[in-house]
Amino acid sequence: MFMGQFQHSLDPKGRLIIPSKFRELLGDSFILTKGLDRCLFVYPKDEWSLLEQKLKTLPLTKKDARAFIRFFFSGAVEVEIDKQGRILIPPMLREYARIEKDVVIIGVSNRAEIWSRKEWEVYSKEAESSYEEIAENMVDLGI
Repeated sequence: MFMGQFQHSLDPKGRLIIPSKFRELLGDSFILTKGLDRCLFVYPKDEWSLLEQKLKTLPLTKKDARAFIRFFFSGAVEVEIDKQGRILIPPMLREYARIEKDVVIIGVSNRAEIWSRKEWEVYSKEAESSYEEIAENMVDLGI
């Protein structure tokens, strides 16, 4: 399971060190894609396969389903971890997530997320201010 929060910086070539705890779960290569809320989602290959199977069941006749599948898969790339524990984040994904230098990498159960530090601070502050309300709404979902 992915959990925790780590702060790192991109090097001048756009490479990012992946926390060692996450490298153990991800293996030598994994999938990086556009996430929600302007972050990047990081999936181990086996988890990506499960997600892919679920997305294949969405009806192609539904406009929202087609749009989501296009968005999700068109932004996906397979990345490899180098000997120093780094990955190269492609420019299109850095641009999407507004990543310039400082990043936050968080664990979110079955995936990790990579955030621009600025974007994470804004998101985190907003979520924190409504945390109790969010928790109350989770009860409606049976959690």
